[in-house]
Amino acid sequence: MTTGAAVHGEDFSTLGDGTPVRRWTLERGGTRVRVLTYGAVVQSVVVPGRDGTLAEVALGLPDVKAYETHTGPYFGATVGRYANRIAGASFVLDGRTHRLTPNEGRNTLHGGERGFDKRVWDAEEVPDGVRLSLVSEDGEEGFPGRLAVSVTYTLDEDGALRIAYRATTDAPTVVNLTNHTYWNLAGADSGSALGHELRLAAGRITPGDGESIPTGELLPVAGTRFDFREPKPVGPGYDTNYVLEETGDEPVAELYDPASGRLLTVRTTEPGLQLYTADHIDAGPYGACAGIALETQHFPDSPNHPEFPSTVLRPGEEFISTTVYGFSVR
Repeated sequence: MTTGAAVHGEDFSTLGDGTPVRRWTLERGGTRVRVLTYGAVVQSVVVPGRDGTLAEVALGLPDVKAYETHTGPYFGATVGRYANRIAGASFVLDGRTHRLTPNEGRNTLHGGERGFDKRVWDAEEVPDGVRLSLVSEDGEEGFPGRLAVSVTYTLDEDGALRIAYRATTDAPTVVNLTNHTYWNLAGADSGSALGHELRLAAGRITPGDGESIPTGELLPVAGTRFDFREPKPVGPGYDTNYVLEETGDEPVAELYDPASGRLLTVRTTEPGLQLYTADHIDAGPYGACAGIALETQHFPDSPNHPEFPSTVLRPGEEFISTTVYGFSVR
């Protein structure tokens, strides 16, 4: 008889303004995941290595004060209403210009000054996990429409972490959600994650300009340092959106630590994946390249690139997206 995930919620901490924050722990199949209601953050992922040794493989912070202090890296957070960048902090939808809050120079990054990563989400237990939800009111950070969002974290029978997003709106808007966990399969306290071996089912990228805004090209990776179609060690200097290929049931990404034997696989319904090597992190206990982010999402600045897959959501439609992070050893 198969048993489901063990799920436990507890009071964790409070924000500086006194708002309470809860923590949820999910355990199944050798995996333990901890999720906070602040930012719908994945605070912790513990999995075994080749020799059975358990290790923390997600970069997390010890308390809510640390998350409030170190907002820039988006450690483990759910980011929205629009993950990644929107050029010039504006876009046109149905002939109307919407001006957003710029928070990276003249551009908007990860939803603006107060994105979903800085909100306290409501939470309820569901089979094998927890569902977190919030409402983003019309006009927040400049985005149109009242958006109702949920993100559900569950553990599959084999201990894989399944992240399921849903959203509805009462007016036309744009939506792009992702999880911003940094992975270090050697252990979060082991220093740099460079040298992990990466494979990506992606033959093209959306190259960016000096502000990391897509030029609109789809550039083949063949013959460049961006080619991870065959596994190779990850070096520094990546903050790049990959155009994912259809793989059927096969993972779109595999990250492997040869020393511990830990293997992370990624399956997703999204068309893109942002590879970010965190070259400039200096926050909390972590230094440069301490983790590697594999952010499944739509492409950066899609509202200003009609040739990209659309991120428009209209009343009567439902945004649905699923990403599964699987853990095993090799």
